Amino acid sequence: MWRNMAASLFTHGQITTTVTKAKSVRPFVEKLITAARKADLASRRRVIAELQDRIMVRSDDDPDVQRNKYGELRSGPRLIRKLFDEIGPRYADRAGGYTRIVRLSRHRVGDGGDLCVLQLVGGEEGPQVSGQVSRRRQKQDRRMEYAARLRRGRGGSEAVVAEAEPTDDPLRDPARGDQAQGGQDAAAAADGAETAPADPESGSEEKPS
Repeated sequence: MWRNMAASLFTHGQITTTVTKAKSVRPFVEKLITAARKADLASRRRVIAELQDRIMVRSDDDPDVQRNKYGELRSGPRLIRKLFDEIGPRYADRAGGYTRIVRLSRHRVGDGGDLCVLQLVGGEEGPQVSGQVSRRRQKQDRRMEYAARLRRGRGGSEAVVAEAEPTDDPLRDPARGDQAQGGQDAAAAADGAETAPADPESGSEEKPS
């Protein structure tokens, strides 16, 4: 089991398995990568004894793999060569911790085991944890644009309501203030005319009989 899981991890860069299996195979993978870092003959023989020099098959229609008419593997890229030529030199300056375990939010169908992703450190430019392209940044941008449109629409509607709503305060409405001032001046003039005393020199005052 460890051999097959390690071969799949070195071939694809990450595998999806249960948390228990990932924790059990992780020390085995770390030792193989440490041996590949040394790149000597003894380390190569020890890794070959553990993994076998198998052919890497990335997919069913892999163009680098040749098969016979019965579908059996004939030739293709070798796992040991990739481990010593690519993976080992990648971690030449790293003293351990070549893999990471990322827990997933889903469970295995059947027994409900916790699933996780076991992947090589430094392969962040490859597939995402879910195996698909991440769309989180695009979703966040769309949400921000939608919120901005809502804020702009709410501000415009409030301005229209403020313009259409009448006000009873003359100080806030200049037109109504002028009308009110004019009405107050007319009322004051009428009151002054009614209360003004008669002019004695005009002779308009009636004499008592």
